[in-house]
Amino acid sequence: MTRDELNAHRLVKEAQETELRAFTRRHFLKESAMGLGAVAIGSLLASCGLGGKSHNEILYDPAHPLLPKSPPFIGKAKSVIYLHMAGAPSQLELFDFKPELMKMDGQDCPPSLLAGKKFAFITGVPKMLGAQAKFAQHGESRAWVSENLPHFSTMVDEVSFLKACSTDQFNHAPAQLLIHTGSPRLGRPSMGSWATYGLGTENQNLPGFVVLTSGGSFPDAGKSIWGSGFLPSVYQGVQCRSEGDPVLFIKDPHGMSRDLRKASLDAINASNEQEYANYNDPEILSRIAQYEMAYRMQISAPEVMNINDEPQYIHDMYGTQPGKSCFANNVLLARKLVEKGVRFVQLFDWGWDAHGDGPNNSLNIGLKNKCRSTDKPITALLLDLKQRGLLDETLVVWGGEFGRTPMMENRNGVQNPYNGRDHHTEAFTMWMAGGGIKKGYTHGETDEIGYSALSGKVDPFDIQATILNQLGFDHEQFTYPFQGRPFRLTDVAGKVIRDIVA
Repeated sequence: MTRDELNAHRLVKEAQETELRAFTRRHFLKESAMGLGAVAIGSLLASCGLGGKSHNEILYDPAHPLLPKSPPFIGKAKSVIYLHMAGAPSQLELFDFKPELMKMDGQDCPPSLLAGKKFAFITGVPKMLGAQAKFAQHGESRAWVSENLPHFSTMVDEVSFLKACSTDQFNHAPAQLLIHTGSPRLGRPSMGSWATYGLGTENQNLPGFVVLTSGGSFPDAGKSIWGSGFLPSVYQGVQCRSEGDPVLFIKDPHGMSRDLRKASLDAINASNEQEYANYNDPEILSRIAQYEMAYRMQISAPEVMNINDEPQYIHDMYGTQPGKSCFANNVLLARKLVEKGVRFVQLFDWGWDAHGDGPNNSLNIGLKNKCRSTDKPITALLLDLKQRGLLDETLVVWGGEFGRTPMMENRNGVQNPYNGRDHHTEAFTMWMAGGGIKKGYTHGETDEIGYSALSGKVDPFDIQATILNQLGFDHEQFTYPFQGRPFRLTDVAGKVIRDIVA
């Protein structure tokens, strides 16, 4: 046989085998042995009362995955804006005022603080380091805030502080994954994916979960931190930009008309519909929905992502820089997105890792610069949401992945050239505002030097449970079936922080 004849014979054989897989019992049993086993196990579990579906599994429609859904109970928040300061800001220079630590400044760290502890970089005996900022009490709640956040200090009566947050991960990527996906390892859905899976979104012309980054780099955990994991891919975060096109390749290529784009989309969807008819895979329906969403976004996304049409007083309030990529622009976009019905907006601002190994990573220079770039827009966001009547239904969350140590970092036993602190898992501060959260409240307390929690200790699972609670979900019942068992964002832990719920 010639080479062409051999190739033709091979193609005919492959086509025959493909057809056999679809229509013959032998190939069906061979290809789906594990699937039949799963069906049998599921039947046994159901007969024992262990295989029931959760509320949201029943509501999931792969043909219309982002249609608005009602939560199991009425939530006080309709949307979430999560402000993550990637790198972990120092609570001791922002919110956790410790006069006793100032008295210990420059002294050798007590052995009791080092024995049996793990740190990312500290070795030997470091020096204690007092706060590198002045503190004052603000508002009717008399909350302590440092001079690094002069604008935010005027808003303390709108927020609830979580002063005794903790985690069990002391490296950036695992800690970021834990607080956003419920696991320090890759593969779990992010919080925004869970929210859009459970609630859909109010605006079918925009993604339900939007991600905005600033600071010049991605978070250490990478794009997996807003991935959909084992949830359908339609629920992953869509990264948008505040500079240039809001989404890469959103414009039609030169020479392609809108009608031609629609015709190509119809042809692709027809092919996908035929594929779904053959294999009944719900992910194919999600793919169709994503193509249609992308087509609609070509009109809606550039409009909502354009901040140039905002009045000048809004630009002044946020401190925006139209045409550039910056945190202030992203914060204003977050307000515009929730105003347009987007369910979950996630902001990541990179550059808060104040080790003291360089000026940009120091408490006296780098941290102060980060505060200057974020203080005004965050304050403006709270004020703007409030004046528009949106704060009551929008949950705003601020925090990092862990905290910083009360002692100065010394790498390899040598003091760093600038003042800085190492990663710390036992105590850090987060805050929440709006969306049914108490105003002017402080939950939890750390010891006299801010090393560990004395009361009100919470962890990432508690924070996740509380966010889901405000959206209308019982975190223990909100599940998705995967690998033979129901998975949830909070895994097997987490309690709602009832003390901060209004």
